[in-house]
Amino acid sequence: MAAPGRHAVSGTLNGATPTIGAVNALLPRLRRGTAVTVLALVLAGGSLAGCSGGGGGGGNTSCGVDGCTVTFPRSGSAEVSVLGVSARLVRVDADIAQIEVAGQTVQVPVGGQTEVGGFVVRVQEVNDQQVVVKISA
Repeated sequence: MAAPGRHAVSGTLNGATPTIGAVNALLPRLRRGTAVTVLALVLAGGSLAGCSGGGGGGGNTSCGVDGCTVTFPRSGSAEVSVLGVSARLVRVDADIAQIEVAGQTVQVPVGGQTEVGGFVVRVQEVNDQQVVVKISA
């Protein structure tokens, strides 16, 4: 007999012994539910998506399903970890940002993008205080 508030486990599913076919029919629903749960967790916390700030200047990161947006301070050094790789702003000349991603340095103009180490790096904004970069897989 089960404890109060608990149900006895008897090896049946809705009164019937589960068959391989019945269990297999449940798997797509379980997988779909698991995928939805994982996606919700990723959207709820950018750190689960692989975004974290670090380094001297402390760039801000915001990650979603389409990649991570990093806001680097224009002066000082900032390094962040996004999507499992490190990224840092090396320098800015006029409207061209020099960015290091996964150990490789690229130069990207504002509004432009390039691919480096399997990632797409796009510079969205450069002003006198910050540089906004989007990194996606």
